[in-house]
Amino acid sequence: MRYQSKPSSTYAVLAPFALFLCALGLWWLLCALHRLPATVFPTPADVWHGFQEEWHSKRLWQDIIVSLWRVAAGFSIAVLLGIPMGLWLGNSPWVRTALLPIINFFRNLSPLAWIGFAITWFGVGDPPAIFLIFMAVFFPMAVSVASAVAAIPEVYFRVAHDFGIRGVRRILLVTLPAITPQLITALRVTLGIAWVVLVAAEMVGTRSGLGFAIYDDRNALRQDLLVVHMVVIGLIGVFMDKFVLLLAKSPSVQWGYRN
Repeated sequence: MRYQSKPSSTYAVLAPFALFLCALGLWWLLCALHRLPATVFPTPADVWHGFQEEWHSKRLWQDIIVSLWRVAAGFSIAVLLGIPMGLWLGNSPWVRTALLPIINFFRNLSPLAWIGFAITWFGVGDPPAIFLIFMAVFFPMAVSVASAVAAIPEVYFRVAHDFGIRGVRRILLVTLPAITPQLITALRVTLGIAWVVLVAAEMVGTRSGLGFAIYDDRNALRQDLLVVHMVVIGLIGVFMDKFVLLLAKSPSVQWGYRN
């Protein structure tokens, strides 16, 4: 098997930055050559001016704070309920056999299908958006945790039983350390889902946030602001993903039952 070295930290920073500059240069060139008319897509200068407009008006910061609050609320509730549900499913074959098909049914439903019910039940504002995020995160989280728990070798539970480790202590000392890698991956994936769903939910159920800003920009034919908010949404998503990855690199993380 051929050995492949890992990229250095300098390369990890410079390579994406260089590609960004190339993409920006190509964008500017296409606009300068009129291959990309302003009626179809804004120029880099228009987007920059739009960003300055949003920055000085402070609307951008307000939308960011509102969107992050909704994601934090819906995601936290879903994780706090989804992890115990997954542990229950993973530890009990009888419960897993009975409930997993139902949970998979709801997991395969698009969270956006609940928009009509969310608005009917909760009105407009924060509650419907938080509810949609919960529906998007809870079921994938429960299934991921259940699968991770079910995959733990039985011998580890037998050893724990021999040492008198049962109940909550077994979950804390055996189960959770064993599934930590899978749990972090599940958090990373579901956080991305939550962010995508939030933007869509804010387009119809709220009057604030980055999703509503996208909707408002489209109606106002402000393509420059549309690109500004698209860039902000993408950058926040990248930073959130990096934050979860930092958890995976923490020395305190117990990397599974292999250790």
